[in-house]
Amino acid sequence: MQQVSIPIRTECPPGACVCEREVLLADPEADLRPLRLTRAEEQRLLERIDAVTSYDELRRLQDRIRANLGVELRIVPGPNEVRTLRGILIVLEDRPGLCKKVRQSVPAAVRRVLDRHPEITYAILDAHGLFGDP
Repeated sequence: MQQVSIPIRTECPPGACVCEREVLLADPEADLRPLRLTRAEEQRLLERIDAVTSYDELRRLQDRIRANLGVELRIVPGPNEVRTLRGILIVLEDRPGLCKKVRQSVPAAVRRVLDRHPEITYAILDAHGLFGDP
């Protein structure tokens, strides 16, 4: 098992998660960035997401998640027409070491932000070619 000098997320109860934490810790070449998201850091991330008020802030947040955790947060219009906010696909990439709870809570927080700030939703649609050329 790999010795880790940084604080990492505590182990989930057996059978509650499929994060493959042990497999990740056993591999000396593994990318441990997803494990750095402790429960306290997860709460800080969710608070940061809730504080987003513009599309540019959301894009910067996506870049920071990619840089710090090595995980992609995709926010794109769905394959069918978008009539409601549910037509926007929000997915936190599945990655070994990333807890199932995080993969659910981050998209839920983004959806709440989009619900509170419809102008961000319009900017996402515009960035993907709804209102003109992408």
